[in-house]
Amino acid sequence: MRRFPHSPDSGRQRSMSSVHKELTKVEVKLRWDPAPCGEPPHHLDIIAATYSVNASHGRPVYVVHYDSRSPDGTINMHRHSKTGQGLGFDEVMVLELDRLAPSYARVVVGVAIHQADGPLVFRDIPNTGVVIVEKSRELLADDFTTVAGSTAATVAEFTRDDSGGWELHEMIRGFDSNPVAFAAEMGGIRQP
Repeated sequence: MRRFPHSPDSGRQRSMSSVHKELTKVEVKLRWDPAPCGEPPHHLDIIAATYSVNASHGRPVYVVHYDSRSPDGTINMHRHSKTGQGLGFDEVMVLELDRLAPSYARVVVGVAIHQADGPLVFRDIPNTGVVIVEKSRELLADDFTTVAGSTAATVAEFTRDDSGGWELHEMIRGFDSNPVAFAAEMGGIRQP
């Protein structure tokens, strides 16, 4: 199985990096191994939160996850898994950034682990990995090693530049939240 690159300073919060400009349509792909036979399933979710021009770090205008889509159809879950079973990537979310209304300035994407059967963190789930691609170009890849003790993590933020184009910034940050709380706080300003 493919291992994803990670920082040698594992365990520390990494700053934003990896700017990719003029993005139009990207895919966020998530994978993980299923739980061992007889144990409760591992259930992870890709979550995207959109923010307005007037409140780019406030409350999200809307959140997209496995049982929702954006009101305008620009952010959709194309594949969803509650178990991690299957070949390749278990979840895929598509973001059509070039179709987002000018009132949106920022989209934050993250991954959360469901906690229905007791506390689970990324280190408890083997072979987790996320990749963001545009067409055949890989923009970001991570295996959650730097946030191994977290129950959720942001992966990237997309921001609109002065010309109206979209840029990607890597943003691997761990959270100790359930999926609902994480969706509300994932785009806020982190306190030191």
